[in-house]
Amino acid sequence: MASFPPKRRRVPVHGVLLLDKSAGHSSNDVLIKAKRLLNAEKAGHTGTLDPFATGLLPLCFGEATKFAQDLLDADKTYETVVHLGQRSDTGDTEGEIVETLPVDVSREQIERVLAQFRGPINQVPPMYSALKRDGKPLYEYARAGITLEREARPVIIHLLELLDFQTPFLTLRVRCSKGTYIRVLGEEIGAALGCGGHLQALRRTQVGALLLHNAVTLEQLADSAEDQRTALLAPVDALLASFPILSLPDELARRFLHGQRISLGKEEIALPATDGRVRVYRTSDNGLLGTGQMQEFGVLAPERLISTAL
Repeated sequence: MASFPPKRRRVPVHGVLLLDKSAGHSSNDVLIKAKRLLNAEKAGHTGTLDPFATGLLPLCFGEATKFAQDLLDADKTYETVVHLGQRSDTGDTEGEIVETLPVDVSREQIERVLAQFRGPINQVPPMYSALKRDGKPLYEYARAGITLEREARPVIIHLLELLDFQTPFLTLRVRCSKGTYIRVLGEEIGAALGCGGHLQALRRTQVGALLLHNAVTLEQLADSAEDQRTALLAPVDALLASFPILSLPDELARRFLHGQRISLGKEEIALPATDGRVRVYRTSDNGLLGTGQMQEFGVLAPERLISTAL
């Protein structure tokens, strides 16, 4: 009987891999590969990128997975190329071209149209999306030729900048709120210009405070020596850079880690200037303890805790 080598035992790995995803791979595929390369016990991503899209995909490992939701809720920045004059059934380059129209627009017309999409807008999610209806993602209905009614959802386009226009390609930079579909935005801009359009390329450059220029590719991770790969991870608190810092002495840190609400009003501790979420550290070793909510009268309520800090 053939014998097989024993499976490697997964190990605790904690941190954030800022991955520069290449085109042609799903977010789940690259997560599985990165988890295997790091031999990590627990991993998750912070929102997906379409297979044709590239750029920043933060992957969370171990304790960092507790804070993945904060990146799901964060603003994102993209650079995208809209191919004007062609509509596809998916809104991007992966679909079939369903209509071709002449492109006769000026930069001035483009700037006027872009102004219509800045700020709060409503977007109807595309059929080719992972949103679910009756337990099935919308893209499964779309592939079966079924179109369902979808309600428009409010999103915010914080920045919409024209980077280049070389007919028929329109290059834009977009910073937007969570839930924004850049494919839909590209289609709507094309429609407003009277010629239609679809996304030719999409690259994510920022998620919250995390930047693409700090990212590594999956190939760079694989080419690194096995015992050096975890050095490529950003620390867990890289996900919490926007939160004010609160440091606790050892006894209060112990109580916080046991889930106790703590009154800090009479303690000699530098409190954040405003109420809200904070990232909490232990003063003695500057170790991250988790996140908490500063409430009225200087009360700190534990939120998500780092189990390895006990």
